[in-house]
Amino acid sequence: MANASSNGVVNVADKPSARIQTSTSIRESAQTSQTSWPEIQSRGANQDVYFHAWGGDPQINRYIQWAAKQVKQQYQINLHHVKLTDTSEAVSRVLAEKSANNDHQGQVDLVWINGENFAAMAKHQLLAPNWVDRLPNFGLTDPDNNPAMTRDFGVPTQGMEAPWGKAALTFYYDSLVTTSPPQTLQQLSLWAKQHPGRFTYPKPPDFLATSFLKYALIVLNNSQPEAIKNLLYQPATTQSQALLLPVLWQYLDELHPHLWRKGQHFMSSGMELRRLIGDGELALAFTFSAAEIPAAVARFELPDSSRSYRMQDGSLSNIHFIAIPYNAAHRDSAKLVVNFLLSPQAQAHKQQANIWGDTSVLALSKLTAEQQTWFEPPAQSHPSATIANQAISPALSEPDPSWSKVITKLWLQRYGVMQ
Repeated sequence: MANASSNGVVNVADKPSARIQTSTSIRESAQTSQTSWPEIQSRGANQDVYFHAWGGDPQINRYIQWAAKQVKQQYQINLHHVKLTDTSEAVSRVLAEKSANNDHQGQVDLVWINGENFAAMAKHQLLAPNWVDRLPNFGLTDPDNNPAMTRDFGVPTQGMEAPWGKAALTFYYDSLVTTSPPQTLQQLSLWAKQHPGRFTYPKPPDFLATSFLKYALIVLNNSQPEAIKNLLYQPATTQSQALLLPVLWQYLDELHPHLWRKGQHFMSSGMELRRLIGDGELALAFTFSAAEIPAAVARFELPDSSRSYRMQDGSLSNIHFIAIPYNAAHRDSAKLVVNFLLSPQAQAHKQQANIWGDTSVLALSKLTAEQQTWFEPPAQSHPSATIANQAISPALSEPDPSWSKVITKLWLQRYGVMQ
């Protein structure tokens, strides 16, 4: 999840029961495709919905609490936020239920998910199919003209998950310490040499760590022929790894001696980067949730001199999604919750920097003139909320999900022994 959600992955390939979709679930999919929205509203009201979502950010947690109040008021739905430290916890639960032939009373009604976990769950039929395009508010994402709404890390969603928000890799720094932060990956290497110990990144498989490494992998291979670059958007093979990965390891070998603690130690979570900036140990860091910077400044966790920007050579970008497991006990209620989360009201509220700052997935052209005003930025905001170079920073698409696993495994083999 992108974004703030953790991306630990459960390997379901060795679970025989995960390979077979039950005939009951197939029949339920057919029935769902024929169910009208008024029927879903009627059947979904007055129920509980257990939303398994990363719980590591207070702003996000408060937003989910706000959404819970809204669906309670509209549908008498009790939305319970089951806080996860890792998305794989929910995946493991659904997998265990399927192994136990629990095809109807699953404990996970909704899961915040994307990337590798989605690819694994989709491959092994752990998600409810063909429901997203029946949500009235899904059309507001303009999927016909915005194919990113139906692809997760390049994998077609096939109606198994609904887009919830957008994020991009954003750097931030203390402007009193450095007045000229690096604008490209190559400049970052030079900056690190000039400012030893003032930059680092987390240890894979942390989501923010793999995001930084994928950004570097894409940029470092930008001069390769198109046919080779396109291998990043296909499942990783021995051949494609040999063509694309050497330049990444060469870059990291040169960068690591100039990192925090000389690259001999890496923190385990992306949130520690922000703490090290606040403590003055680091002068440059990055996040997938740009709104966390002004929010942290307001809480006095970051210096008032903090500023945000995007790299000129590109920003790794992705969309994070919400899915319904195939055996969710309250499937119709979950659909009502997701439809609300895609409403202009919920998306506009979520986009406010002091609420969450998560970029909306709605196409403004699909909204009324009044609704469009809800998404306008406030007249006054802290300077750290302004993202420099945002307009000129190319959006870099996420590679195929297999690359995250490959990068993590090989990174740990090369550098993890020092941890």
